Amino acid sequence: MAGQPSEKVIPDEVHQNQILRELYLKELRTQKLYTQYHVNPFRKIHTVTRKPMSWHDNLEEPADARFLNLIHHAAQGPRKKYPETQTENQEVGWYLEPLVNPERHDRRLNHFRVCSDIILYKAKMGLGEDDRHK
Repeated sequence: MAGQPSEKVIPDEVHQNQILRELYLKELRTQKLYTQYHVNPFRKIHTVTRKPMSWHDNLEEPADARFLNLIHHAAQGPRKKYPETQTENQEVGWYLEPLVNPERHDRRLNHFRVCSDIILYKAKMGLGEDDRHK
C-alpha cells in the first residue's frame, strides 16, 4: 500500500560492486577523448593580445590621423574642449582668475604674522598671549 513506509534494504557488497561497475561502464561510454582541437565557427572570436617581445607584432604601422585627433581631443581638459560649461559642477572651477587682484603689500587684505625676538622667546618658553594677563 502507498500509505505504509517501505523498509529500506541495505545492499550488500555484491550489489554495491555491481552498481559501481554499471556507473563505471556508463561513464566510459559517454566519455570521448579529443585530440584535435579547432575553433567553434558559431561563436564570436575574442581577440588575443599580442606578445610584447615578438618581432612580427612590433612592426611599425601607419598612424591613423583621425584616430589620433580623437584621442588627443579626448585627453584635453574641459576648458580647452568647450567654450562654456557643460554641467553645473564645471561652473565651480571654470573661471580661475581671482575677482580681486592679490597685492601682497596691501595691508587691508593681507595680515601677515610677524615674528620678533620676544615672540620666538615666548614660544620656546611655552608662554602664549593668555599667560601674560595672569
